[in-house]
Amino acid sequence: MTTTRVMTYNVRRCRGRHGEVDPDRTLSVIGAGAPDIVALQDITADQLAYLARRLGMKSYGSPGEGGNAFLSYHMLKGIREYELGDGGCCLQADAEFSGKRLHLFDVHLAFAPGRRHNQIAGLLGPDILGNRNLVCPTLILGDFADLLGWMGNVSLSLSLRRAPRLLWNATYPARFPVLGRDRAYLRGDLRVVDSRILRSSLSRQASSHLPLVLTVQVIDPRTYLRVEKLSRSRMEIAPG
Repeated sequence: MTTTRVMTYNVRRCRGRHGEVDPDRTLSVIGAGAPDIVALQDITADQLAYLARRLGMKSYGSPGEGGNAFLSYHMLKGIREYELGDGGCCLQADAEFSGKRLHLFDVHLAFAPGRRHNQIAGLLGPDILGNRNLVCPTLILGDFADLLGWMGNVSLSLSLRRAPRLLWNATYPARFPVLGRDRAYLRGDLRVVDSRILRSSLSRQASSHLPLVLTVQVIDPRTYLRVEKLSRSRMEIAPG
């Protein structure tokens, strides 16, 4: 099995609790989590380039003046951006390491009941998570922008497997977190072996969200290769 550490972090354009923009503070928070891959939300293109350069990671995505992006020490492929409507967005990437593949989805939903419902329907639809080509283990993480008990979470829970929760899993607002807006869902043989929220004084100042760090294990991907049709006239070797 392959193990990697993934962080999700809504950096709010590196704007701190008192309104000041400080990418170096965001840099320190990410460095303290020591992730292999970072799923960022609400990051600008300039800030992304700066963080990538200082961390020695490669950046993926085109966030413009505020969007989703990945930072990674692993090579990421298959980068695709999706608009979920009403301010929601999703960025897809495939991570490959040691011959294993992991589908990654970086999600940022809108903080409004009606809009979230439509965004979640789009996320789970055939163009994104419902795509039949997604045959390897899948990690969906980001800012799901919800209150406890909001409709739409039921659809997520029925379609996906929520990552194991911490005893206290709140990440928002960072100063006194009461909501678990930043979280992860799984699909396929993907196992979370460690989960933690960075609650340092620095992370409470750097953004209105606290970062969530997951250590995940991916099994052999060959069990996910599909054979659409085998000839009945003779025996064939299935791929993998």
